[in-house]
Amino acid sequence: MSEKLSFYEKLIKIQQELKAPKGNFNKFGNFRYRSAEDILEAVKPINAKYELFLTLTDEPLQIGERYYIQATASITDGEKEHNVTAYAREALNKKGMDDSQITGTASSYARKYALNGLYLIDDTKDADTDEYQQQTIGNQNELNTKIINLFATALNKVGGRDKLYKQLDLNKTKMTELTKSDNTKEKERIIKKLEEINNGN
Repeated sequence: MSEKLSFYEKLIKIQQELKAPKGNFNKFGNFRYRSAEDILEAVKPINAKYELFLTLTDEPLQIGERYYIQATASITDGEKEHNVTAYAREALNKKGMDDSQITGTASSYARKYALNGLYLIDDTKDADTDEYQQQTIGNQNELNTKIINLFATALNKVGGRDKLYKQLDLNKTKMTELTKSDNTKEKERIIKKLEEINNGN
């Protein structure tokens, strides 16, 4: 059956058939939630059924003075490929965790939201999104997400972080403060400027 379907027809079938249970329970918040591992456990046999190969990759990204984990979920049939990227911000500190555990937590959440996007899993009503609202980009507003995506692209075009900050009339500290603020007007200014840089204007 899978041989008669195109790459994207297979992906649509997987999205329709996937049922990812919320296999974890938060006893303090009294809610169930799904992790990246829950999604992977549920989707592996369906991917195999349709002969598609899934990979997950992480990459650290610095925006302002904060570090983010950029996770990409990629699925392929060996010829065509579809990718979805998501971000999670490392917490400044997390009680009882060392640096590697903080990074691991951010990686897990970034991977989860990349998988959500790839398989069209709606997590907007999950209670864990509220719990990690300040940690994950997926739970922050649309303006912050745009800034991060555009900044990463513009960084490659400009060829240096200091050059880019100068064009934006910002520095690392101000960028960090901006991503944590509710200053919509200033965020829109930065987005417009980043779009101009990316478009070569």
